[in-house]
Amino acid sequence: MTRKIERKIVGYNVIKREDEEAEVQSLPVAQANVHHEDNIVRMHENVARPESLTGNTYKIKTPVTEHAFYITINDIVLNPGTPYEKRRPFEIFVNSKNMEHYQWITALTLIISAVFRKGGDVTFMVDELQGVFDPKGGYIKPGTHGQYVPSLVAEIGNVVEAHLKKIGMIVEEEMSQSRQAMIEEKRKQFEEMQQVNIKGTFPSGSRGNFPIGATLCEKCYVMAVVMMDGCMVCLNCGDSKCG
Repeated sequence: MTRKIERKIVGYNVIKREDEEAEVQSLPVAQANVHHEDNIVRMHENVARPESLTGNTYKIKTPVTEHAFYITINDIVLNPGTPYEKRRPFEIFVNSKNMEHYQWITALTLIISAVFRKGGDVTFMVDELQGVFDPKGGYIKPGTHGQYVPSLVAEIGNVVEAHLKKIGMIVEEEMSQSRQAMIEEKRKQFEEMQQVNIKGTFPSGSRGNFPIGATLCEKCYVMAVVMMDGCMVCLNCGDSKCG
């Protein structure tokens, strides 16, 4: 059987047929078949697009645009039915009635799709997108507990992050019980100190679970930082300058 060499040769060794057969026999049946057929597919730019892909569409509504944005991320399933089966993002589309951002959004989706198809660890895209700040100041995301979004690009980054978590490419670290208990204790102490209901109304008009006047946390981007015992403490993630 003729095989095309697509990578640079960096070394070689001679494998005897009996050694190869012994190696295959030592593997589980499913893995031995894959090894023998040599058909393990990894994500790269030459992977052909199937006729149909599995995907999800996410709706985002921002206070800086009149119309909602619909973000669709389609995934490709590699090596289906084998121990090497993986679901990887393949392409992204952003649609909206708002044509104001059409040009740069189209360019952005083409670039993100190209990175997806390149393969490897594509999770770095999340940090790059979320790190883009709007010179106009960003906005508080409607329907959240005061979550600050620095730009529309960062909002798209949030969607990409949520999707990568959904398909298992990003594993979210769970907050320890001790840290959760500490945050609840801080919130209780602050409520008792101020003698106010913890639910307040933000200047933007959105409802939240944190007091009026709470400032933005630089770690979790939620308006939840208050002064307690001479120290700024986030009532959402527990971040504190005092340790």
